[in-house]
Amino acid sequence: MKSKIFTAALFSVAILAGTSSIFAQGTMMSDEKTVMVGGAEMYPSKNIVENAVNSKDHTTLVAAVKAADLVETLQGVGPFTVFAPTNEAFEKLPKGTVETLLKPENKKTLQTILTYHVVAGKHSAASIMKDIIKGNGKATYQTVSGGALTAMMKGKKVVLMDEKGGMATVTIADVNQSNGVIHVIDSVVLPK
Repeated sequence: MKSKIFTAALFSVAILAGTSSIFAQGTMMSDEKTVMVGGAEMYPSKNIVENAVNSKDHTTLVAAVKAADLVETLQGVGPFTVFAPTNEAFEKLPKGTVETLLKPENKKTLQTILTYHVVAGKHSAASIMKDIIKGNGKATYQTVSGGALTAMMKGKKVVLMDEKGGMATVTIADVNQSNGVIHVIDSVVLPK
């Protein structure tokens, strides 16, 4: 009888410990300043990939990151600044482009395009705007792929110009991650 009571007591303690752990995690996450992207909260305590997979507006980007074998890289320590094109941004590309890029034989090209959207370091919208002011209206950043992205202001919005002259507007800025920051953009930027 004593052993049954003791076992029941241990079981109750284990449940309470588990519940308090879940409660503590929930409290910790609810204390975070989140940003809504694609219908999901983006938690600063999660890494770029952990957050991106929850955004319904970034399913194409997530599929491309997986196809390019960049998941592990973007889960790395960083910090990274990612200019994240939405599904609608990918839809602006010529018909069939995304499907072609997702093929295994085009993995290298896909990696180059995706890493062109990544800059080493954590660059907040405020720091990008300061760089634009310092650069007399333009700030150029070297991307992880080795190309250059030029940032400038259009009204109160940050816009990016790629090496081909294409433009993308930052629609949601400063989505903080544990390993950097994401800025959502409305077009895919392309290297030369």
